[in-house]
Amino acid sequence: MIKILAALLIALLFLIIHLANPALLPQLFGMLARGDIRETAAYIESFGAWAVLFSFLLTLFVNAIGFPPAIIFSTANTLIFGIAPGIFLSCVAETVGVTISFLLLRFFFRDAAKTVIVKSKTLSNLDKYSGRRGFVVMLIARMVPYFPSGILNALGALSALSLRDYVIASFIGKFPSTGIEAIIGHDTITKQDEPTRLIVVCVLAVLLIAGAWMYERCAAKAAEKIEK
Repeated sequence: MIKILAALLIALLFLIIHLANPALLPQLFGMLARGDIRETAAYIESFGAWAVLFSFLLTLFVNAIGFPPAIIFSTANTLIFGIAPGIFLSCVAETVGVTISFLLLRFFFRDAAKTVIVKSKTLSNLDKYSGRRGFVVMLIARMVPYFPSGILNALGALSALSLRDYVIASFIGKFPSTGIEAIIGHDTITKQDEPTRLIVVCVLAVLLIAGAWMYERCAAKAAEKIEK
């Protein structure tokens, strides 16, 4: 009953938005389907002083539903607000969005997933592992550019990963991946030929991924020794 009420509240929210501005949702979904970065940037800028808030909510919404790719909005944000502010805004909004997705997916589907997991020893072991070492795994996965966010949202929600670890891993992990995606998109659209900042971000991302992977391996070996 609680899940049904939650679903009805979500549907009611969309109904209220539609009644308040009937043209907003069709225009918004049409723009999302086209995936035009310049059009998206112009649409966000049309809100004037409210552009930052609208961009935040739009980026949040897109990451919550997992469509379309977040690069459209991270690039649009860099075009409007500048490289550093645009990346920071995108990372914060994306983290809030994937957290909402995590909470909704866990609320609606985690119990059903548990009934399947307990029937399989392999799945049970993976579930336990996700609770112990899920933070580093999620951190590394979030650092990989162009990896579908919706998949990570679902895997995190259906696993034993804690909300705290999920949020921190997502927030930290999104900076290198979002930075790479946004700079590539920004420089492609603005036809920038100077690759220095992209190279710096890529090197930092590789170092972070390698460091997180090495930490995970060391932590896993230490855990194995303790268990033995």
